[in-house]
This record gives sequence, structure tokens and C-alpha cells, in this order.
Amino acid sequence: MTKRVALAGFLHETNTFAPSPADMAAFVQGGGYMPMVRGAALMTAGRNINLGIGGAVAHGERAGWDMVPVLWCGAIPSAHVTQDAYEAITTEIVEGIKAALPLDGVFLDLHGAMVAEHEDDGEGVLLSRVRAVVGPDVPIVTALDLHGNITAKMVVSADALVGFRTYPHVDMAETGRRAAVQLDALMARGEPFAKAFRRLDFLIPIAWQSTVMEPAAGIYDRMAALEGGDVASVSFFQGFPAADFPECGPTVVAYGATQAAADAAADAVVADVRAAEPAFAGRAYDPDAGVAEAMRIAATATKPVVIADTQDNPGAGGDSNTTGMLRALVRANAQRAAIGIMVDPAAAAAAHAAGQGAEIDIALGGFSNIPGDSPYQARFTVETLSDGKFIASGPFYGGAPLDLGPSACLRIGDVRIVVSTHKAQMADQQMYRFVGIEPTAQAILVNKSSVHFRADFQPIAETILVCTAPGPMPISPASLSWTRLAPGTKLEPMGARWQPAPGATAAQEAS
Repeated sequence: MTKRVALAGFLHETNTFAPSPADMAAFVQGGGYMPMVRGAALMTAGRNINLGIGGAVAHGERAGWDMVPVLWCGAIPSAHVTQDAYEAITTEIVEGIKAALPLDGVFLDLHGAMVAEHEDDGEGVLLSRVRAVVGPDVPIVTALDLHGNITAKMVVSADALVGFRTYPHVDMAETGRRAAVQLDALMARGEPFAKAFRRLDFLIPIAWQSTVMEPAAGIYDRMAALEGGDVASVSFFQGFPAADFPECGPTVVAYGATQAAADAAADAVVADVRAAEPAFAGRAYDPDAGVAEAMRIAATATKPVVIADTQDNPGAGGDSNTTGMLRALVRANAQRAAIGIMVDPAAAAAAHAAGQGAEIDIALGGFSNIPGDSPYQARFTVETLSDGKFIASGPFYGGAPLDLGPSACLRIGDVRIVVSTHKAQMADQQMYRFVGIEPTAQAILVNKSSVHFRADFQPIAETILVCTAPGPMPISPASLSWTRLAPGTKLEPMGARWQPAPGATAAQEAS
């Protein structure tokens, strides 16, 4: 019998400490995601793309689902989703699902760490509204990001939450497929799985969450092996450690044919993560030390030394315009160096107005009021110009078409800067090539990213260094000004436990 399934998506990773919110225009444009899409067009746009919705569409077609596409949108990580955008998108999804009734199931492609201006738990509220519309018997399954801050309301409202297992996220479509398989199982089963939900008590810095290195690599491998028999699905969400609300942090969610099976799987993963807590750490350099080390290595290297400008990662809420790493490169007279992406619409416009080959005196970047950062005033040569449209063909973006708006390659000394109008995380080699920079020909590449860039750059890198220039996403969550975190949460692995300031609790609860 054909199953009638509604599909929708609403993705945002919220850094509540970041400088710029996500409004409706951010979701319409999409940033590093595909632009907002509705109805039947979702079936075309969502096919053969590395997103959860892509895996769900592919599975639904194979399974013969009668799919009812509603709305899909995503915006690059930033500060809170505005109330207007959240309510407009949520209402459209809920009303679209209501109009599609009767349904056998609902598939949602969400992130898991969305905070709106008026709602801490963006996904939990959306899921509860969908549940209210479809009733208690229609299974709701959600594909989620590994960085989800999973809440109790999300667990209660959904029948299965299925998370990515890779960071860089090369398995987004695969996760959508796995989630769709769970939805099929639930529709066939006719009753919910047993659920087990566990919360860990320490925050994990995103720079050390990568699953291409230990300890995360082993944790996810061992977790996957738990599935089978009475265990339907297990997910470890490392959390997004820059969301100032009580349910921020790592969690484990397991589903099974029996409560005992779900509990045993969840407890096994929790024990594994706790044992690995001291290993969630790594080495980082200040900008000048990092550039000096990169130049030392590059002197005899055959491939580029890649530096992660982790604290201005637009994938974690940065505006991708801080100048600390650029200043360090210029101070050191670095040769064959490139940095990207510097998002500065005014600089891009000035380059286009002046034309290729011109010299322009501008103040580049540094306009997000980040402590320790400021615009970089200098004379730059406009080497190349671009309309900003290209295909990001690497394993993270997975062939997604990007539109970064009017863009340019600016040069100062032997340092080249990718300057764009729109924001996207530097996680694909094509994000250098579209302005004429061949990344493999550089001695040093500075990427405004924390981990996602590794998917496409690790194969071409001599080595990878992590640097901590000023930015809105400190490498350690302990550096953030928390006010509403759950008391007793460790601010980093093996770190101090956070406690609210004396007398602050009442004011926080009232806010």
C-alpha cells in the first residue's frame, strides 16, 4: 500500500553570542544551503544534493511514497532567527502539513540547534506544532545535524531523531536516507519505538569534534555497530556549544523494539563518550605564531599548509570578515598565501567599480564589532572579478550551486583575499577557484572554517593548523559569557562547572 508522506525542512544553527540575526531574506537566499523552495519544486531541487532532504526524496522515490512536499529552507549559522521569520516559516510548514492530511507519516529535515528571538527551542516548538496537527498516531521522523542541542520537547514530539555521523558533514543525504528508513519502519510497525534520551554534562569545542580524528571517529564507529536486532537507531549529538539556554550540550538518543534495548544502547554510547572526555582537545596557535609555523613548514612542503581561522567560522555564526589572520599574513610578508572568504559587500562593490587591474584604497572587513578586531585599511590590487556563481563540487557542499554575489580576488603583497558579497563557509576548493586562485598552487591557505573544510582540503594539505584570531566563536566555550546554561555544566572537557552569578536566577527565569 502506498504511503502518503509530507516532507519539509527548516535549518538553522544559532550562535546566541553572534553579531547578526537570520531574517527571512537569509532563508530565501540560503547562504551555503540551497535557496528556499516550495511545493513540487522541492522534489527537483532536493534531488541529488547532500542534504537530509536529498536522502529522503531518493528513498521515498525508491519506496514508492506518495510524497507531499511543503517547504524547505535553510540559512547559514548566525545569531537568533528573527521572530517574524520563525513564525512565518513555521506557520507555512504546519499549515502545509495540515492541508496534506490524511498522512501516513511526516519527514522533517531540521538542524537541532535553532534558537529564535522568542523561542529557545526552535525545533521542539515546530515539532510540537506539527504533532498537534497530525495527532498522536502519525509517525514524525527528523534528520538532524550532529551539532544539534537536543531538547526534551524534541524527543517527546518526534518518533525518531536521526543524527549525522560525520563532521565534516559528508553524510547529510545519507542521514536523510537513514531517517526515511526509520519512518518506513514506523509506518509498517504501527506503533512507536521505545525511546532513551541521555544528556552529558560537558561542552565540546567544535574544532575538536571532527569525526576524521579521535576520539569522535571511534565513538561513531562503535555506536553504528550497536544498531540491529532490537536496536533501531542510535545517535550521538555533540551539540553546538554557543547557544545560551539550559538544554545546550551533548546528548544521546536511542530507539528500540523494547525499552531495555533502547536504554542499553544509549548507556553504552554515554559510557564511551565519558571515557573519551579528556581526548576532546587539541592545539591552537595565535595568528602570528600560526603564520610563522605555516611558513616554516611551507619552506620544504610540496602541498599547501592550511590554517583554520576557526573563531570567525561562518558555519558557527561568524560574519566571515575579521582581519586578524590577514594582518598576520601581511606582517610576516607571507608568499603565495590566500585567505577566504572575506565577506564585505562594500569592498566587493568597490572592486567591481574600479575594474580588474585597478588599485583601490579601502577599509576591508572588521565591521562586526568583534573585540580586538577592526577594518584593515590598505591599498589592494583588484586581480580578478566574478559574479559569485559557481558549483561547489567538493564532498561537503556535494555539487550545490552557490551564489556569493559580486566577488573579487584582492591582492596585497603576495597575499590574495577572496572577497564576496554573500556569506558561505570556506569548505570547498572551488571557493578559491571562482576568483582565479588555484588552491593547490598556494603555500598557505587560510580558511574561515573550523572543520568542514577538511573534507575537501585535507587531501591537498601538507598539514592543517588551527589559529585563534579574534572572532565571535571562541575555540573554547569557556570563553563565552554564559547566563542561562544548565548549572553544573562543564564549559569544556575536564573544565570548570558553570554556575549562575548569585542572585541571577530569578532575573534569568523572568527574561
